[in-house]
Amino acid sequence: MKGHRTPFIAVTALVLAALSACSMAPVYQRPEVAQPAAFQEIPPGWQAAQPADDQARGDWWRRFGDDTLNTLQARVTVSNQNLKAALARYDQARALADIARAPSLPLLNATVSATRARASQNSAKAPAGSPLSSDHSLGLNLSYELDLWGRVRNAAQSGDARVQASAADLEALRLSLQAELASNYFALRGQERMAQLLGHVLDAYEQALALTQRRFDGGLVTGLDVDQARLQLENTRTTLADVQLKRAQLVHAIAVLVGEPAPGFGVPGGDFPKAALDARIQAGLPSSLLERRPDVAAAERRVFAANADIGVARAAYYPTFSIGGTLGLQSAASSNWFEAPSRFWSVGPQALLNLFDGGRTDANIRVSRAAFDEAAANYRQTVLTAYREAEDSLAAVRQLDLESISQQAAEAAATRALAQSRRQYDSGLVTYLSVVTAQTALLQASQAGVNIEVARLNARVQLIKALGGDWHAPPPDTQARH
Repeated sequence: MKGHRTPFIAVTALVLAALSACSMAPVYQRPEVAQPAAFQEIPPGWQAAQPADDQARGDWWRRFGDDTLNTLQARVTVSNQNLKAALARYDQARALADIARAPSLPLLNATVSATRARASQNSAKAPAGSPLSSDHSLGLNLSYELDLWGRVRNAAQSGDARVQASAADLEALRLSLQAELASNYFALRGQERMAQLLGHVLDAYEQALALTQRRFDGGLVTGLDVDQARLQLENTRTTLADVQLKRAQLVHAIAVLVGEPAPGFGVPGGDFPKAALDARIQAGLPSSLLERRPDVAAAERRVFAANADIGVARAAYYPTFSIGGTLGLQSAASSNWFEAPSRFWSVGPQALLNLFDGGRTDANIRVSRAAFDEAAANYRQTVLTAYREAEDSLAAVRQLDLESISQQAAEAAATRALAQSRRQYDSGLVTYLSVVTAQTALLQASQAGVNIEVARLNARVQLIKALGGDWHAPPPDTQARH
């Protein structure tokens, strides 16, 4: 009999081992998205980088050469509350993945009890003798599910993929916060520069008003010229007050980003980082966005997790096999509880097959398939958004650089026009309205220049964000070898 039993056990073990490799999840394939061959909005003189996608994104903000910005960025990484919340979500995802992986190991429980009971003597099952009884029990219960259909493995893979997605979410939020801080910081420096510009203009307008008042007192001009000079002066003061308000609001926004209360927080004054406008952030191939951008990576991992969830749902169609065992001591008296005759044990397999559940399994499978379709659509949308943001940022860099050239020409023309109108006014050829018009045109051109420079810096920040971080092009000889 023993000779027949050994082949049977061996064959059973082989069958179970083969079945344990089964998985009810569909073969995973990343959803296809049309990939352009190259970016169209590369600015003139730029060339595409050949990035190594496993390189660290780096402290990309240091390319702008501003020590204050560097200090603030370091505080965002350690103190921003939204980032801390995302880190907590990542820790939750890791814990949930551990929970999903736990059934792959046996479950071992220890039980101990000591009871004293009295049975009813009037019961049909009344015991003979004393109605009092005692029972002492100590045991170990072992149970293990044979993952024949991949339910546990797919659940673990789904959990691991969600951990990866949560980690990518964390990096995406970190990059977004860093970009937001840089944009706010450059806007703040722009408002400071605007305030300096308006301060100089106010001094000139006050002198012009005083001169016009003296000319009016001497009967050389009418009161209209005085009113026009005063109107221009007061409008500029109003604009300066609004600029100072915007700077204060930007300081408060930066305070929130670095995790500080707005009251009492300050950003020291500094020079406008105009030299950073010469920085060129080289873009790689569009396909590299699929590997570099953390939001794209997070979306793809969620597709993988949804695919594994289909396998978990489909496994409910098949029977569940488990092995259980119990080992322990049981006795009616504590005096012989730990003696050999008090030992008991049991071991054996168990199978459970769901015969009817009212369509619950079918519904769960439909839910999991619909969740996969949703995740796939979200992934494709994320990729399309990534391409659009990269093209938008490249276009913004290119167009704003062109705008800067034409704006500088416009500001130079406005300066010459103001000088001519002043000479004509001093000669009595034109009214003061011509001077006011020329001064207003120059001020608007100068303000536009500041706004364009801020926009150019922000376009570079947004380009770095759109590319999923910073990279540096390899040396020319390396590029040639590739």
